[in-house]
Amino acid sequence: MTLTKKLPDTEADLRADLADAFRICHMLGWSESVGNHFSAAVSADGQQFLLNAKWQHFDTIAPEDLLLLDSQRNTVPDNVDASAWCVHGTLHRRRPKARVILHAHSPYATALACLKDPTMVPIDNNTARFYQRTAYDLSFGGIADATEEGERLAEAIGDKSVLVMGNHGVTIVGDTVADAFEDLYFFEKAAQTLILARSSAAPLAVLSDAVAQNTADGWRAYRGMAEKHFAYLRRALPPLQL
Repeated sequence: MTLTKKLPDTEADLRADLADAFRICHMLGWSESVGNHFSAAVSADGQQFLLNAKWQHFDTIAPEDLLLLDSQRNTVPDNVDASAWCVHGTLHRRRPKARVILHAHSPYATALACLKDPTMVPIDNNTARFYQRTAYDLSFGGIADATEEGERLAEAIGDKSVLVMGNHGVTIVGDTVADAFEDLYFFEKAAQTLILARSSAAPLAVLSDAVAQNTADGWRAYRGMAEKHFAYLRRALPPLQL
């Protein structure tokens, strides 16, 4: 398909944000060899998107390295990992409102995903942040590289902003790179709290539905934290490794 013309400044900013998100992920210890993928829609209809190339380490990704792809194509593009196309290509095609999609195997989120019941139980501010915002897919079948698996994941996430992928990891969607990364950051902290609390073998002090919802709603006023936090993290990045 022919890619439509974009606004250069808008795409350039998005490339810079997404490239820094990869490097921040590595800085926080959440990268995994040369795997995992982040993407961001460029076109208004959400079909054309940026994605990291096959097997490039997160800490080496520069804005110009990101591939511009069209979700409507029928085959895996050159230099794209099949699992990346399965997940991100399908999600951008099926869920165009998901402007930014971050998939990672961060340690505590992955540990949570490996529990028989990986529910993000609301027991504090951070866990309650994701109350009624989290979807679950517990049909793990190996590396996600089949078309039907991408379709299943798109169906599973629905209108939620977090998808816990059973026996696998987590996928976050958001309106901006900063917003999505902030949710990835807080989901990892929430998973850490929940895993540590469960490891005590003592009963959890689970918030009531009303308190959990009130806490989740209360986070909306703090959305501006994402931009400030992302700006700090990108300032803390070491020089780009080429």
